[in-house]
Amino acid sequence: MSNHDLRYTTTLRTAIGPLTLRARAPRKNERDVVLTGLFFSNDARGEDTRLVKDDALLLPLRRELEEYLAGDRRRFDLALDFDEGTPFQQRVWRTLGTIPFGRTWSYAQLAVAIDRPAAIRAVGAANGRNPIAIVLPCHRVIGADGRLVGFGGGLPTKAKLLSLEGLSDLEGRPLAVGSVLAKPSMEAGKPSRRVTKPSRSRAKAS
Repeated sequence: MSNHDLRYTTTLRTAIGPLTLRARAPRKNERDVVLTGLFFSNDARGEDTRLVKDDALLLPLRRELEEYLAGDRRRFDLALDFDEGTPFQQRVWRTLGTIPFGRTWSYAQLAVAIDRPAAIRAVGAANGRNPIAIVLPCHRVIGADGRLVGFGGGLPTKAKLLSLEGLSDLEGRPLAVGSVLAKPSMEAGKPSRRVTKPSRSRAKAS
């Protein structure tokens, strides 16, 4: 990350509430924009008055999110980077990107995926600090018993996002708070981002 990078923000009004996007770019060119944050309205990390509001520059990011939320996109093609996080947290966040669209993992399965099977609690905490919601799909992590648990955007939003991806409860009904899904079964997807630097990657999949 260069000290000369400019930082930008934009807010997207959606059916699941406002989403704040945070990005940086070395030049004011949409091809150089790197997404560094995507926050729900209740996340104070999205409230940074030092950022420059620029809806036009961040239009490609906005468009991909709008397509996903309309059910027209399963994979993101966005350059990503982290402005925060320990190496452990960043490893968890990158691994979230390998969970396929329409699938769920448990926290234990996520811990296994990063080769830290005993670190379930730490993995859960890192999942809760994910700075790029939706694109790094922490909403696809559920309880080992199939219940919707722990989501920064709220469980109703988690239910909506999983329903958007075609998931339903054990009776085939739309998801809601308290719903129980089939127990998560780990299915390896292709890594959804190609890591170019220790903390930078490009979203190319679910």
